[in-house]
Amino acid sequence: MTRARCALGLLLLLPSLCFASSRVECDRIVSKYVPPSVHYCALLPGGFPASSNTSGNGVKGYAAVYLLHGLGQDDESLFNNGIWNLVDEMRHRKAIGDFVIITPFAGRSFYVNSKDGKVRYEDFFLHEFIPAMEKKYHLERSRKGRVISGISMGGYGALRIAFKHPELFAAVSAHSAALIEELPKGAGQSSVAGMIGTAFGKPLDNDYWKRQSPFTYAKTADLKRLKIYFDCGDHDFFGFDAGARALDKLLTARRVPHEFHIYPGGHDLQYFSQHLPESLEFDSKALGK
Repeated sequence: MTRARCALGLLLLLPSLCFASSRVECDRIVSKYVPPSVHYCALLPGGFPASSNTSGNGVKGYAAVYLLHGLGQDDESLFNNGIWNLVDEMRHRKAIGDFVIITPFAGRSFYVNSKDGKVRYEDFFLHEFIPAMEKKYHLERSRKGRVISGISMGGYGALRIAFKHPELFAAVSAHSAALIEELPKGAGQSSVAGMIGTAFGKPLDNDYWKRQSPFTYAKTADLKRLKIYFDCGDHDFFGFDAGARALDKLLTARRVPHEFHIYPGGHDLQYFSQHLPESLEFDSKALGK
């Protein structure tokens, strides 16, 4: 499905001008890890071949930013909320270069393999989704052509996957990542479990949560070649700013280069809209664009 309309969600931040150079394609791929299939959307830059099924001959290898959505969102949410306009405006003023932005649907998976093994989202993303996207859109098939990014639950997923597999990505960026270093006592029987869902067990398994945590991988992984950016609002009502500060402290202690910011704001669309340009510029530079 290709759409030919302008997204409206960020018009308060942008001029009343609709840039029409890029386009969104949405489709689904069949999965053995997340059956039966997973829906996704891709924002293709201006100049991208009219047919994504065209032969690879003569088609340049585009870089890709895998942008992971938050809890309660889906693969279309970020585009419907205005990222289309935002990206075109930034390209128009040459703040970022040309790359494909791809958002897969993830439900409440937190982008991990679920404890019960029924939804193996990490396996899907690494072994099915990325290879399928690289084939379909003739993307660069190396770490220098891949960035992973995310918002809230997607920020958790982006940091965790990048820290676990730093050899696969040039950079990672995250806004208001769902970073909780230690779950509160009794979390498995509290509203926290209801919010998180069943990916970490039912009831919520604190040990499984810890084993999957971005903090766990950040403590030992070789992250020297991975460019890292993350930020959070100082009034994040989930308290994720405490987790962001803890991650900054951990990376600083390990002397891992990274960019970290605490900005005024909460955990909402207004905050994400205001700071998404910073991660897009960071991602673009990491990709050499």
